[in-house]
Amino acid sequence: MDGPLLAIDRLDDRPVIVQIVEAMREAILTGALRPGDRVASTRVLAAELGTSRSSVVSAYEHLAGEGYLEQRQGAPTLVARLDAVDGVRRAADAAITRRPAASVAPSETTAPTAPAAQHPATAASVGDGGRPDGSAVPRVDLRPGRPSTARLDDRVWRAAWRRAAAMPVPSDDPPRFGEPVLREAIADHVRHARGFACDAEDVVVTAGTSEAMGLVGTALGDLMGTRPIVAVEDPGYPNARQVLARAGAALVPVEVGDDGLRVDLLRGLTPPAHAILVTPSHQYPLGGRLPVAERLELLDHARRTGAFVVEDDYDSEFRHVGPPMPTLASLDGPGPTDASGGSRENRRVVLIGSFSKVLSPWLRLGYAVLPHDRRLRDAFERVREESPSPVAGIVQIAVAHLLTTGALRRHIAATRRDYAHRRRLVLAALGDLPGTQLVGLDGGLHAVLRLPDHDLVNAVMRRLDAAGIAVARLAEYSLDPASGRPGLVLGYAGVGDRLLADALERIRAAVSESTR
Repeated sequence: MDGPLLAIDRLDDRPVIVQIVEAMREAILTGALRPGDRVASTRVLAAELGTSRSSVVSAYEHLAGEGYLEQRQGAPTLVARLDAVDGVRRAADAAITRRPAASVAPSETTAPTAPAAQHPATAASVGDGGRPDGSAVPRVDLRPGRPSTARLDDRVWRAAWRRAAAMPVPSDDPPRFGEPVLREAIADHVRHARGFACDAEDVVVTAGTSEAMGLVGTALGDLMGTRPIVAVEDPGYPNARQVLARAGAALVPVEVGDDGLRVDLLRGLTPPAHAILVTPSHQYPLGGRLPVAERLELLDHARRTGAFVVEDDYDSEFRHVGPPMPTLASLDGPGPTDASGGSRENRRVVLIGSFSKVLSPWLRLGYAVLPHDRRLRDAFERVREESPSPVAGIVQIAVAHLLTTGALRRHIAATRRDYAHRRRLVLAALGDLPGTQLVGLDGGLHAVLRLPDHDLVNAVMRRLDAAGIAVARLAEYSLDPASGRPGLVLGYAGVGDRLLADALERIRAAVSESTR
């Protein structure tokens, strides 16, 4: 489509961006624009409409975030392939009926292309088959932990793997702590993204967060010479607890308040914990973030008791409300710590990060930044000698390329805009439900809908199962699910806006009908 697509009504009270978005959305859903059609460039369309190019750019980005357009750097903007799901079509048709749209002229020329293959990470979100155990695949999977891969730049992605494949093939294992080029790139990433000054030799490349937790648990047992005691958030990350327990750790639950871990409760632990696992930037799953004063109190407690702090820097890249908080590792130091940032000499904190939520869980790539404690580092080295790095060297080289070229930084910026938009959809759909509380949306990629009791949770879950919508129970994040808090945990990142909007309407209806 190279000709004019729509007309702007200057008497319409709606902003120009809204008129462009709604008119193009209607043209795509009604078939006036088809998958693979090339839409006008932002410069051309702005000139034809007599509006600013920035308005058209914003409208195109909005439509790309909703999944209607495909944008690739250096390539024309195309109409995206729509998911053939009846529920989505009904929701979209209803949306058109509710909203007046600007006039749309059919496309005069088209440049059809072959439909893009669905990415494996998103294919699981919309299924019509079944699992190996015979249970149905959810039509819309809103369980947390599933990022969107729609914004991955195919050209940059392929270039990274071509570069990695062009390297000479070594005849030995990857270095135990990771490829030097990747460790250096991760250290730079942590310095720039999180404001924590670390060096490449502090970094251990891991097979995601789970393997990092397993390394911590095994190294602590080796270091302590006994079964390590690890204090964990309750509710908290179930997988981390399972991995630590499998590594031999004894888990002690510590209650979570509105701001995160109840640091005051650590003083009552007898004997004191050898390590404390926290998600201070975005508590998982409730979403609180630990204030600086309590971060300093936690570090002082660790220093007094000799404990290590395991900081899972979960979802720190996606902050929607308020500025990012400093990492615990950046506040730690050999002497008294203060809110100005303390010393660069991190002594007690193991900082754990992952690229699973930033790029894709299929990579299984993360990292641990070790503190300047020789005994703990020696324990990590002994563990790695027994079990070499499970991350393939070619994966490490490819991701290092994405980091050093700035591709990862650009990808995070693009997805952050998409996720902010989807967060607004969640707030609009569920934020005013009577008798509920919507929390956890200040950052990250999921939300928690607190409900009055477990009977209501069970009733809502039955309705959602029948509708083919998968969410998680909040109680399952507690060490003892039977005494866990009632509510639902839902991720909003891994599905397109149209699927998400339809699912949110069904969740709202399920809660309202179950309450009645």
